Amino acid sequence: MQADIARVLISQDRIARRVKELAAQITADYAKRDSHGSGITIVPVMTGALVFCGDLMRQMPIAMKIGLILVSSYPGASVKAQDTQVLSQRLGDLRGRTVLLIDDILDSGGTIKRVVPILKDLGAATVRTCVLLRKDREAAKSVAVDYVGFDIADEFVVGYGLDFNDYYRNLPDIVTLTAEAMEQAAGSESRSSP
Repeated sequence: MQADIARVLISQDRIARRVKELAAQITADYAKRDSHGSGITIVPVMTGALVFCGDLMRQMPIAMKIGLILVSSYPGASVKAQDTQVLSQRLGDLRGRTVLLIDDILDSGGTIKRVVPILKDLGAATVRTCVLLRKDREAAKSVAVDYVGFDIADEFVVGYGLDFNDYYRNLPDIVTLTAEAMEQAAGSESRSSP
């Protein structure tokens, strides 16, 4: 897998520092609002936000519940966001809850625009949003989010939960891939498709 990496965009050390900073900011913000001690419901967008969410919530010493939502925006070997589809959800009772929606990357804004209304329709009192990465794209900048880990250039990245054709999520850094690696992964998908 190392040979597939074109360059490291954000190192695991920088990610760890920023996650700790975000967790402190989120914890302080929720402590001000949570006078009853009921905590929050964390909702990671699966599967990309899995690693980020795990690291973030371990740094947040507040009462929390976890709900899950599975969304598809980058099917297969796609490098551009497609139509966002909610595939499944296990959210629990959100009525009156404060919800923190966690996503890996803000690209087109489709996921946040699709999921936030679902959470509100299920009775969430407040929905805040946190993204690890926000791309330098007009569509991404036009979507309001409460917490952003890093602003990045408009390029395709993998690692730390982000994938290409379901690979590379386990890389500890956020990286770009070589053209050869992307062609090979895209080619393997077309050979395995009916």
